[in-house]
Amino acid sequence: MTTRSNSSFITPEWPLPDNVRALTTTRLGGGSHHPFDSFNLGMHVNDDACDVSQNRSKLAAECGLSDKSLQWLNQVHGTLVSEAKSDAIIREADASYSSSQGVACVIMTADCLPVLLCDKQGRQVAAVHAGWRSLAGGIIEATLASFPQPIDVMAWLGPAIGPSAFEVGKDVVDAFCTKFPESAKSAFSPCPNTPGKWLADLYLLARIRLRAEGVTAIYGGDFCTFKDESRFYSYRRDGHTGRMASLIWLT
Repeated sequence: MTTRSNSSFITPEWPLPDNVRALTTTRLGGGSHHPFDSFNLGMHVNDDACDVSQNRSKLAAECGLSDKSLQWLNQVHGTLVSEAKSDAIIREADASYSSSQGVACVIMTADCLPVLLCDKQGRQVAAVHAGWRSLAGGIIEATLASFPQPIDVMAWLGPAIGPSAFEVGKDVVDAFCTKFPESAKSAFSPCPNTPGKWLADLYLLARIRLRAEGVTAIYGGDFCTFKDESRFYSYRRDGHTGRMASLIWLT
């Protein structure tokens, strides 16, 4: 068992220090309407802005934080890492970190992999938007570089598209196997119904990158946003859809 959940939120089960909190939202329990029903947190998907704002306020209240204490990002599938701050400025980055109390690092996803990081002493946390482009480009390595001792970091892998649903082309296989030719190869299997396509295991690809940086305490990784339509948004499944959020903060 890697998580505890209610209808709206998933609480990761991993050995966090007492001063660290983390959670992931589902698509349930909010105020957005079809096709964003109902807990959409993405402002960039053409949902009603008032509905999204109310959903974001509900999330902040669930965390015991103010609205401006959640560091939302303009995610661009790159490798930039930003320090999370409670100044309500939307920064362009695909990961954020914080060593300040009451400032939450937040990542939005709808198939891409959210990776939450925390050092074992509870001094710093981070959230990573690990879609395949960012993951292949080194977003995990860049985020771990913000920690004083990356080997002391633990990771939780949140809801993402699963290995039996993520069909990719040769460009994706090459992007990973160029750097880790042997280990990354095990994360791809030929797609049985589509010649020239592969099924990719994002969770395994993230574990390979984390372990290469010395991170061995890795939890989660047992979801599939594509197949679990009742709980999760999936861009690959639905196209026009909402976004979940995964966040972590120090208290």
